[in-house]
Amino acid sequence: MTQHGGITRAANSSLTCETAGRRASGPCAAAQRGAGLNGHHRTAYADVDSDAHTYNSSSARLRIPAGSRVSYARLYWGGTLRAGGQQRAEDIGRVLIAEPGGRYKEVRADTRTGRRTTSATDGFQASADVTELVRKSGPGSYTVGQINVAKGRSPAGSWGGWTLVAVYENSKQPLRRIVLWDGFQPVGQDHRGFSVRLNGLHIPAHSHGRAGVVAYDGDRGRGNDVLSVRSGRHHVHKVRDTANPVHDVMNSTITEFGRQTKRLPAYRNTVGFDSDVFDITPALRSGSDRLTFRFTTANPGYLLGALFFQSDTRH
Repeated sequence: MTQHGGITRAANSSLTCETAGRRASGPCAAAQRGAGLNGHHRTAYADVDSDAHTYNSSSARLRIPAGSRVSYARLYWGGTLRAGGQQRAEDIGRVLIAEPGGRYKEVRADTRTGRRTTSATDGFQASADVTELVRKSGPGSYTVGQINVAKGRSPAGSWGGWTLVAVYENSKQPLRRIVLWDGFQPVGQDHRGFSVRLNGLHIPAHSHGRAGVVAYDGDRGRGNDVLSVRSGRHHVHKVRDTANPVHDVMNSTITEFGRQTKRLPAYRNTVGFDSDVFDITPALRSGSDRLTFRFTTANPGYLLGALFFQSDTRH
């Protein structure tokens, strides 16, 4: 898609570490502040709404520039079905969403639901077109509940969350190439990396760009998760920022350019769920028509759910 405007997102985790009382203490408090490995914690559901009928819920603020029109919006949700117990796979294609100031509405997946199982994990991702809802409701705090994820303890960790991606038109912003790729691709479980190639970009001089990544089961603190971007045949740029080290990019964070985003709850360690937006301007080269995103890891691996991208372009 090529238009004046851009792409934005809101996201949050559906889980956190389990606390003994109202307030976290000890290892759980340290984890919520950003420390610890995911598999070391017993998890519990985040539940921020006042609805007794939902067992998990979390919210996040979607920012859309004034004067914009939403041209496309998609909601992704996913997690693990196996931790302290086994969740029903039949329920993974259904979720609840409430727009700013609104009530829950049921959303059902409108594409094939991804599911990957190993000896240690049973992960899934689903998604649905929510353009009309976001176009009418605009910016603000969205709440997503009833994601069918398992809580408890597992050697592989327990993880799950959601990301709302919105593409908008705005005549006052630069002409941009906007791309949304999704799948449910295991990275590293076969000891090989995975690449996504974007073509037809027409990158001009002094172009700016950003890329967002949604991933599941990234292990904080283990290292060796690397995301690199290559423009044409130029040198590879390894993505990093203050919240995502170059060798630990999939480290259970929800950030934008290294900064925490507005959400509830807003724990720094999102126990295996990643939804980050990176500045990839240093990777862009004038005249290039192609970018290659390369995901590699030396760990047991993670699941790549979505990649979204924008950069300045020319006709």
